[in-house]
Amino acid sequence: MRAALTILSALLVAPAALAQEAPPSPEAKRIAELEQRLCELERRMGEQPLAPAQPGPPAPEPAPPTPEPNAPTPAPSQPTGANPAGPAQPKDDEIKLELKLETLNGYRVEASPGKGFTIVAPEDRFAATVRARLQLRDTYLMQGDKDTNELNVRTVRLITHGHILSKSWRYLIQLAFGSNDYEGTNHSPIFDAFLESTHHRDLNVRVGQFFVPFDRQRTTREFALNLVDRPLVVRELTLDRDVGVMLSSSDLFGAGVLGYHIFVGGGEGRNRFGGAEPGPLVVGRLTAHPFGAFDEDSEGDLERKEELRVALGVAGGYNYRTSRAQSTFGNTLTAGVVDYVHAAADLVLKYGGFSLQLEGVYRHGEENSVEQVVNGVATRQFSRSGHGYFVQAGMMATDELELVGRWEQLVAEDRRTDPALRTLARQTGRQVGGGVNYYLNGHAFKVQLDYFYLFGHNDESAKDHQVRLQLDVSF
Repeated sequence: MRAALTILSALLVAPAALAQEAPPSPEAKRIAELEQRLCELERRMGEQPLAPAQPGPPAPEPAPPTPEPNAPTPAPSQPTGANPAGPAQPKDDEIKLELKLETLNGYRVEASPGKGFTIVAPEDRFAATVRARLQLRDTYLMQGDKDTNELNVRTVRLITHGHILSKSWRYLIQLAFGSNDYEGTNHSPIFDAFLESTHHRDLNVRVGQFFVPFDRQRTTREFALNLVDRPLVVRELTLDRDVGVMLSSSDLFGAGVLGYHIFVGGGEGRNRFGGAEPGPLVVGRLTAHPFGAFDEDSEGDLERKEELRVALGVAGGYNYRTSRAQSTFGNTLTAGVVDYVHAAADLVLKYGGFSLQLEGVYRHGEENSVEQVVNGVATRQFSRSGHGYFVQAGMMATDELELVGRWEQLVAEDRRTDPALRTLARQTGRQVGGGVNYYLNGHAFKVQLDYFYLFGHNDESAKDHQVRLQLDVSF
C-alpha cells in the first residue's frame, strides 16, 4: 500500500516539482498526509501482541522448581515502562484508515438510489448528474363484452442535469425512448433541453424546450404522480411542452409566499421542424404559499409532516395562430391556423400524510374550424374547445402504503367544436376511481395499482372498467 501511495505521490507531485517556486499542490498534500497516517498505523499495529496460536494437543507441563528453604518469594517481573494493564489498544477509528477515493484531481463522485451518479468539479465549477428511469405498465380494459389487455414498457427515460461555471447556471436534458413518447411520425427523443440562470432570486431566466408553466398537474413530473396516469381532463386541455424563454421566481421578494412564471414560446409544441405561421404563445402563472414554501410539485404527503401546507395557483395564456389542433400538441392543421385562449386554477393541500389536489382547466378556440379548398375539394378541420376539472385526495396508511381516490369531468364547449372531442366527453368524460401505492424508495421506486369507472353524460356513456398495474423506478 505504501509503495502504491509513493508512486501516486510521485506522479501527482512531479509536475509541481518542475516549477522551483511553486507551492505543493492539494493532491501532494493529500498523499503526504495519507503516507503519514499509514506510518502511524503500521507503528501502532506493531505494538500489539501477536494473536494466540491455534489450540493443539496440550504439552506436558514442566515440574515447578523446588524452592530453597527460607528463600523469599520473588516479586513478579515487569518490563521496564510497561503498562500493568497490558499494551494500549488503539481506537477503532485509529486502526481503520479510511482511504476513500472521493477525489481524483479534486473531482468528487457521489451516488445514491433514485438520484443516479453525480460528479462535481473543484470549486463547484461544474456538476453533472446522470440517472435513468423505467416504467412498466399493464392495462386491463373491460368494454362491454370486449376485454383487452395491454402490457408494455411505457417509457424509458435518460436524464442528465447539473450546473456549469457556477451553481447559478443550471441545465437539464431529458430523453424519452418509449413508443408512447413520440408524436406521430416525429421520432425525436428530446423531451426537455434547457439552460437556466438563477443568479437573481426574483428573476430566473430559462431558455430551451420544457413544460409550459400552465396547470400544476401537467408540470408535476410523471414519476411523482399519485395515480398511474394524469386525468383525461389534463391530458386533453393542458399546454404540454414548447420551445421558448421563461422568466420566473419561486420566492418573489424573498418572503417565501409568492412565485410567478412568464413564458413566451413558439406555440407549436416540442420537436417541431419546418416553417409555420408566425405567432407566439404567451402564458403567465402566479402561485402563493400562505404558510410558507414546500414541495408542492410532488404529489402525496410521504413525509407525513404535522404542518399545514397550502399552494394556490392561477394561470392564463393565449396561443396566436397555432397549427396544432390542441394548441401545442395533437394533429397538425393543414387548412389554416387557430387562436386559443387558456385558463387554469389549482390548489394543493398537505397535512399529516393527507393530501388534496383540485384543478380546473379551460381552453377556447377563437375559430371553431378552418377550411381550405384544393383542386375544388374543400377540407374542413376543427379546433377543440372545452373545460373540465378533477379532485384528488390521498392518505398515507403507513410510511410505505398510500390510498388515493379521484373524480374528474370533461365537457366539450358546444356543438361547433371538434366532433371527436364531443364524442370523447359524452362517452368517457366522467371518471371515478382510486388506487393504492406501495413506496420502496419514495416516488423513486414504487408499485401502483388503480381502478377507474369510465362513463359519460348521456345514453352514449361507455360504462367501461379499467384496471392498471405499474412499476416506476428511478435509478
